[in-house]
Amino acid sequence: MILSGKVVLVSGVGPGLGRAIAVQSAHAGADVVLLARDKQRLEAVAEQVRALGRRALVAAADITDDDACTGAVQSAVDEFGRIDALVNNAFSMPPMADLCDVDVSALGRALDVNVIAALRLTRLCAPRLAERSGAVVMINSAVLRHARSLYGPYKMAKSALLSVSQSLASELGPSGVRVNSVAPGYIWADLLRAYFAHLAGERGVDPQQIYDETAAATDLRRLPEPEEIADAAVFLASPLARAITGQCLDVNAGEFHH
Repeated sequence: MILSGKVVLVSGVGPGLGRAIAVQSAHAGADVVLLARDKQRLEAVAEQVRALGRRALVAAADITDDDACTGAVQSAVDEFGRIDALVNNAFSMPPMADLCDVDVSALGRALDVNVIAALRLTRLCAPRLAERSGAVVMINSAVLRHARSLYGPYKMAKSALLSVSQSLASELGPSGVRVNSVAPGYIWADLLRAYFAHLAGERGVDPQQIYDETAAATDLRRLPEPEEIADAAVFLASPLARAITGQCLDVNAGEFHH
């Protein structure tokens, strides 16, 4: 129960990693504020949190909207009286294109969700986090560790998020607030399962073969599941990581070493 009695705000709560972060936070003893646009989806996750005996607040809001985010953070404070940790998990897939060819408008929209929105929420929560010697966790990506074709816009967004995280660690550190990142590689959840099934169909093979070929590139010969990524975020949000800030923890079953 390493988050016992704490309040964790999670952005980008969807059916995969966002849900896992919220539920694992509840398993660790936290009450959870659930932030995303889809209220129906948030309510479903809230039920999972409450089933674990923890409180959940649904805060349906567009994280690219200043007023909506301000209202969501205020709702959290009104409900719980504090915020102990913020997990910036909201994500919008940048265009898959070379940087020389990418649609700059589409890239800008992706940066708004992946970088600016995380900064916006962190700034709004910072005064409350300072009251609790709290923590911010940014969900980043293993795209930081490679430079494959078509991934330039994706790497640009996540590299910017890492820079924001490190700068915020320096700026907020004197007030007792820690800022760290988690960089997952593949996440074995519904979206990746569907993609592997698509690849398998194209090749006329069993999806398990696609999984095995992909997992063979990792030290552990398997792909992490959402709960395993979420556990890393819970750790960084907890007092167990009280002397850790400005760091990026890779969670990729050993696909990359850093």
